[in-house]
Amino acid sequence: MTINQLPKVALGFFPTPVHKLQRLSDELGVNLYLKRDDLTGPNLFGGNKIRKLEYLVGDAIAQGADTLITFGATQSNHAMETAVAARQAGLDVILYLETITPNQAGDDRANILVDKVLGATIHYVSMVDRTEAEADAIAMTQAEAEAAELAKQGHKAYIIPVGGATPTGSTGVVLGFKELMDQLPDINVDYVVHGSGTGGTAAGLIAGAKAFSKAGHPTQILSMNVSPKPEEHYQKVVNLANDALHLLGLPQTVSLADTHFDQSYFGEGYEIPSDSATQAIKRLAQAEGILTDPVYTGKALAGLFDYVKTGKIAPGSNVVFWHTGGVSALFAEPAMVGKLY
Repeated sequence: MTINQLPKVALGFFPTPVHKLQRLSDELGVNLYLKRDDLTGPNLFGGNKIRKLEYLVGDAIAQGADTLITFGATQSNHAMETAVAARQAGLDVILYLETITPNQAGDDRANILVDKVLGATIHYVSMVDRTEAEADAIAMTQAEAEAAELAKQGHKAYIIPVGGATPTGSTGVVLGFKELMDQLPDINVDYVVHGSGTGGTAAGLIAGAKAFSKAGHPTQILSMNVSPKPEEHYQKVVNLANDALHLLGLPQTVSLADTHFDQSYFGEGYEIPSDSATQAIKRLAQAEGILTDPVYTGKALAGLFDYVKTGKIAPGSNVVFWHTGGVSALFAEPAMVGKLY
């Protein structure tokens, strides 16, 4: 199978490890594997966004950009990893951060601290009396104005949407699924479970499963939403998956029937801890010594445990939990972390 070679900058450490969680597998009655995209590098935090950023930065440089602009919440993994990627590639970086869970003045923690150490230019977008969609629109308008001003000064900015959720970004995740299949050649993977936010990772995994699942044994992607999404969001993910497949020159197509999204596990909302996620974080940590975070992976893991408990994932299934990283959130504002001990 020929795969189009897209512009790319090597940023991470691939392939990321995959290993069996034997103690939890014995407890749950399934074969549970962990895909360690929390270890993509080049620093300890952030996680799987580097897969997307290798291709996004490659595209930016191919277009002659010298500055990256992107968006996220104050503790955004994607925003922080974009700053890391920019520094690796010798680019400037500007972040528009929405204050969903505001950082305390004089007490910067976790990703926002790393953003500042990396020297990113940061603009805060207030969430007071605004919905997330309204804040997104304001941030984009401001970013486009700043990019236009930079152009007058002889610079070229490359704007990356929140989460890197573009066809170019998702191609990295499509190939990440192929990487997983190559690492487990003798195992028929029944399910891959992951946390889904903007949909870029979901699109890549769904497309990857369509293109690279083992012959006669399609892998189902179980996407656990970490924030509420309208129904039309899922068609956008399907479109993103198909656009990524097209960029890679792969002939497969994705439909809504290939998706499985579940909004049962995000609790009260994005960046708000839930009891089930707290218990899931503690369960994995105390069984295997591995950490997950309260915003993304903890909630997705809670979904996985519940699916096993209720039989939605059958006993004996081969399950991969795609650890997307973000454990720096454990060191963020208490309102985001919750009560873990």
